[in-house]
Amino acid sequence: MNWTCTRFQELGVDNLYDALALRCRVFVLEQGPYLDPDGIDRQAWHLLGRDAAGTLQAYLRIVDPGVKYAEPSIGRVITSPEVRGNGLGRRLFAEGVARCRVLWPGRGIRISAQAHLEGFYGGWGFRRVGEEYLEDNIPHLEMLRSP
Repeated sequence: MNWTCTRFQELGVDNLYDALALRCRVFVLEQGPYLDPDGIDRQAWHLLGRDAAGTLQAYLRIVDPGVKYAEPSIGRVITSPEVRGNGLGRRLFAEGVARCRVLWPGRGIRISAQAHLEGFYGGWGFRRVGEEYLEDNIPHLEMLRSP
């Protein structure tokens, strides 16, 4: 997998198009309608994972501290439906956590996780903070990984 991590302004139209198309396939078509471009993309790093053929297979964004939470946060974590179940999601998230540690050493990371993925994120050291809530009609949890 070829990883690229860049600010919104440096994404370029092809990377932006591919990222939004994959996000739309997963978050809008699979999980139900909602407005995916939420105004936060411009204040985030975008991690893209492309296969050997150049097809975008994995994506997440890393939001700057102070935008969504006091800590940096990881969100919009997705893999293409065609490659699920092969460990790519774990590799993607590991890459995202590693980038956060480089960009903001010694800082915690906060996420808004789909509730059914609490165990997955717990394996990365994230712990539940507060009660379950609905975000876009999907149960979510706020989770924090201490520095």
